Amino acid sequence: MTLRRKLLLVALCTLALPIAGWLYVRQMETLLREGQAQALLASARAVARSLVVTGAVLPADAQGWYVQQTPSPITVDGYGDDWAPLTPWSQPLDPAQKQRGKLLLAEDSDWLYLYAEVPDTQRARADANDANALAADHLILTLGNAAGQRRYLLASAAPGSLTARPLDPAVAGLPDLLTAQWQEDGSGYRVELQLSRRLQLRTLGVGVYDAAAGGDPMAADTRPLLDFSAALSSELAKLAPDQVQARVLAPQGWLLARSGRLITTPGADGQPGWFASLIYRSLLATRMEEANPWAQDVPRLDTREVSQASAGKSASVWRSGEERGSVVLAAAVPIESAGKIDGVLLLEQSSRIVPLLANRALLGLLLTSFGVLLVAGGILLAFATRLSLRLGRLRNAAERAQLNDGRLDGLFEKGRFPMTDAPDEIGDLARSFERLFEVVGGYTDYLRTLASKLSHELNTPLAIVQSSLDNLEHAALPAEAKPYLARARDGVARLSALVRAMSEASRMERSIAAAEPEDVDLRDVVRGCADAYRLLIGTRRLDCVLPDAPLHMHCAPELIAQALDKLFDNALSFTPEHGWLRLSLHACDDGAEIELANQGPPLPEAMQGRLFDSLVSLRDKATPGDAPHLGLGLYVVRLVAERHGGVALARNLDDGSGVAFCLQLHGMPRQRLGG
Repeated sequence: MTLRRKLLLVALCTLALPIAGWLYVRQMETLLREGQAQALLASARAVARSLVVTGAVLPADAQGWYVQQTPSPITVDGYGDDWAPLTPWSQPLDPAQKQRGKLLLAEDSDWLYLYAEVPDTQRARADANDANALAADHLILTLGNAAGQRRYLLASAAPGSLTARPLDPAVAGLPDLLTAQWQEDGSGYRVELQLSRRLQLRTLGVGVYDAAAGGDPMAADTRPLLDFSAALSSELAKLAPDQVQARVLAPQGWLLARSGRLITTPGADGQPGWFASLIYRSLLATRMEEANPWAQDVPRLDTREVSQASAGKSASVWRSGEERGSVVLAAAVPIESAGKIDGVLLLEQSSRIVPLLANRALLGLLLTSFGVLLVAGGILLAFATRLSLRLGRLRNAAERAQLNDGRLDGLFEKGRFPMTDAPDEIGDLARSFERLFEVVGGYTDYLRTLASKLSHELNTPLAIVQSSLDNLEHAALPAEAKPYLARARDGVARLSALVRAMSEASRMERSIAAAEPEDVDLRDVVRGCADAYRLLIGTRRLDCVLPDAPLHMHCAPELIAQALDKLFDNALSFTPEHGWLRLSLHACDDGAEIELANQGPPLPEAMQGRLFDSLVSLRDKATPGDAPHLGLGLYVVRLVAERHGGVALARNLDDGSGVAFCLQLHGMPRQRLGG
């Protein structure tokens, strides 16, 4: 990973700032909501105590039958079509056995309507006036007012209208006859009737008798009637805080009174849009109840908070509002009187200020954080870019020095390593590199001139030894001394050859630099070299591959031939007796490529990058009588290639059968004539 990417990753650590800010805003929003919840709970407790103190009418027994408000008059026909809007809030006839049937009660200004639906697939039928009616399937209806209670038997042998038979003596204010509608099908039967509101009923009981199941045929579940109270609603409106919807519920959640409505119109601060609402509910108010169970116009609320208040524990909850972008705070507290829970008070307050303030705070924080992040990222990017460029200059300078064989002459501007004047750590590194390359350059210059110095220094002692040996030849020597004299002369000859080779290497560099170019066809140069080499290879095979078209180049042909001689001499020494050599020429981009391949051992991996350096050789130590090898031949090849704007390369053949040396030449520059 590059330094710039690493610093960019470090810059990403600044993302902790908006994350921490988001957590802070979320915590503050939670504290704000908790504060509002505590305030609304305190208001709800005060209103609940006021309802108890003022003696507001509450049911003496909260376990009652609830009478819903019918939105339209109901036709008494024994069918449940008119009851469809009220069906979701039906009441079980037997709470322990819900399969016994369900009961619906509704009222308008004049009538109280009753609808009972009983599942029964095995019917025992009889009319209410039959002597065996109590043994058949039937309903027991109990009506009660201030004067007492009276039971009625509802049974029918066939669908249609029926007349209920009283089972008890007459009670003041209660009817002697009741008419009802009885309908049945394969799943069971349904009973529907209406009672006048002038009866002023206080209690109502319903009992279901199934002849197949047995039981008490006179039993009825009698409970007080619960309904929406306008008087309690009026009293509640006086006590409830402004802009708050208040509801009084029975312990089972039935609506007894209500005042106020939730504010749904946008406030002065505006209304959150759908995106702001989504952000608020996703990032801030994650604990938010759905609005459906808290609908304003339902006769019963069955929520966890209402159940907790019915058990004597106050509870609050934030939920989504019916309108987009609004939230509602609901607080439920028990209404207690004489140690008994008579009902639940529910206060609900709609709020758009909380999401608006939270969204604005979060938006401001995010904008600020991302602004800081962009500035910090830009600064770090600029710093990383500058640092990368400086390190790149340092790397390029070191690579150029390496490619230039360690010489510093003319490499750096004004003879200085780049960035040595910088006062930071990169400047220290540059100065260390400069000192290192100065030492390496001095040592390299010493090695480059060592051959010429040694050849100069060795010429005089070699001449003395040679003259001494010449004088010894004219002197009378014993026969056993002559072999030693011959060996001494052979050693002097080898030393003289070494000195001449070192002198020739120094002169070769100067001659290569002073060579004059001309326009030639490289095919002629390579062909001539190949013809000359065939006389020297013995039993080996030499192939020459040339292009069909002429390949002209502005170059020094004698230098190219000399480089090929060095390559041929090197290849011949490694090619086996019956091996092969291949000399090829072909055109390449802006120049030509000459390759000499031979069969033989592959190049060592460690030496492939150093073959063309000075004083480097892969040959074994020379045996007596062999010509000395100082590792200067391939170095001369490299100088020739560089003089022609190219490079010298060496590689192992793909099939592993040998090696190939390549000269990539681009020609020598043409000299301009001054006028």
